[in-house]
Amino acid sequence: MDGQPLVGQVALVTGGSRGIGRATAVLLAQRGADVAVHFRRDAQAAEAVCEAVRGHGRRALAVCADLRDQPAVAGAVQRVGEAFGRLDLLIANAASTAFKPLLELQPHHVGMTLDTSVQSLLTLVRTAVPLMHQRAARIVTVSGFDTLRALPGHGLLGAAKAAVETLTRYLAAELAPLGITANCVVPGFVATDSARLWADAHEAGGYAAAAQDWARRTPAGRVGEADDIARVIALLCSPDARWITGQVIVADGGLTLR
Repeated sequence: MDGQPLVGQVALVTGGSRGIGRATAVLLAQRGADVAVHFRRDAQAAEAVCEAVRGHGRRALAVCADLRDQPAVAGAVQRVGEAFGRLDLLIANAASTAFKPLLELQPHHVGMTLDTSVQSLLTLVRTAVPLMHQRAARIVTVSGFDTLRALPGHGLLGAAKAAVETLTRYLAAELAPLGITANCVVPGFVATDSARLWADAHEAGGYAAAAQDWARRTPAGRVGEADDIARVIALLCSPDARWITGQVIVADGGLTLR
């Protein structure tokens, strides 16, 4: 593959200020794309990612929006259009939830989780498609292996991510006539701030013990890194993936094989 197959393209990465989103934003820039980095609270972290993008000679823009606020979500996409005049790659990566047993969840927890993962995806795509018109555009969503395994406190997020997987398949079918592909990546256990937060609260011995345990369970012999998932996302964004659409791709080092 050409070292910069994405030259001339524009990407928007939600949750782009940290973790998988940050790794994806930087890798897409390495491969030639200009990148809009979405964030909700940490403007300094988002600007640091933008600086990393610019360090690869690409344009960058930090866009702030609470994904629970659908007018703000649409506004963020519109700002990308105003700044770059187009959008080729939409990476729906951000998520938020309350890590609680299902019987302890309150209506506001459900609303927050579904608005962040499900409602925002539809708003992002609805606003992005006019900017993707007549381009070989890509939509990549990010799920999680809590759709495949029952993890403590993950019932609501797993359900929301399962909805994202199904929506991705339907988007692939509906948007194919426009030349837009849609695929979903399902990471296994990945060393991110979110994983640390969850493990420290729900795993005996906290994150360090959890990471050791998940590495033992994984045939590849280690936990995933954000860059592992970013590389799968970048592959799905590349011209080489033009015939892949509607797929839910598990990237977990073999974890869910056992």
